Amino acid sequence: MGTESVVMSNVHQSKQSTWFLPREHGATAMLFTPIVCAALLARSWRWAELATLIAAFAALAAKDPMVVLARQRFVWKQWHSETTAAIRWFAGWSTLLGLSGLVLLAAWPFTATASLGLGVGIFSALAIAINVKNRQRSTLFQIVSAFALTSSSLATSLSATGAIAPWCWGLWLLLALQATAGILVVHARLDARIALRTTAPARENYRRAAQISLVVLVCAAMAAIVFHRGFIALALVLAALGYAYDLHRQRDAASLQLPLKSVGQQALALSSLYAILLIVGLW
Repeated sequence: MGTESVVMSNVHQSKQSTWFLPREHGATAMLFTPIVCAALLARSWRWAELATLIAAFAALAAKDPMVVLARQRFVWKQWHSETTAAIRWFAGWSTLLGLSGLVLLAAWPFTATASLGLGVGIFSALAIAINVKNRQRSTLFQIVSAFALTSSSLATSLSATGAIAPWCWGLWLLLALQATAGILVVHARLDARIALRTTAPARENYRRAAQISLVVLVCAAMAAIVFHRGFIALALVLAALGYAYDLHRQRDAASLQLPLKSVGQQALALSSLYAILLIVGLW
């Protein structure tokens, strides 16, 4: 959900603020939408679910101060003013993450805790390294991020039921597929916008990759129909049609002039509808 905002936030980098709160709205949406979906589908409430929410937010928020600290250690030769603030914020987010982690350690099976903890650690290290090298726009990294962020549904299922429910694996895959398609479509749009300002033709790599991702969505919809999951099939078809329409609009110069914020809001509406239909389909 909100995958376009993930890419756009990497294109328009603002001056580093001393307030280290999540700034990438697309990543935040991709993290919390699966939590909401899984919490509703679990049909139960435990305090560990609140700890999952807090841990997810703290882990996401801790990334920016960690990137500043890594740059201070490995890139910058002089002390930067934002490093002092980054130390304080990192300490605060780490404390919050540690406290919520203790709650989850008591609520989750040890194997699941170790596995998810290792996954979070590896992805965090990768994200920091990518940001330090200013490779945030890497398509492969953003797709990996989509799968990593949407795996928050697995953590929510563990907190709500004590195990990863069978339906949760499908929810994770379906959300990740939609997020991947959105990332490729917006990259195709960005290439088309760049070509509009030059005499060179737009590159077709991302457009072809986006078209392949739409075929994957349609194939998944056909599989859902076979298994009598009508609402899931509807969600997949609507997502494919919405992204196909966006790719069609990218051939029009006037459409490419639309503000990226407006495009992101339209994509957010599509992603929200997709998530609602998945909840209905998996209920």
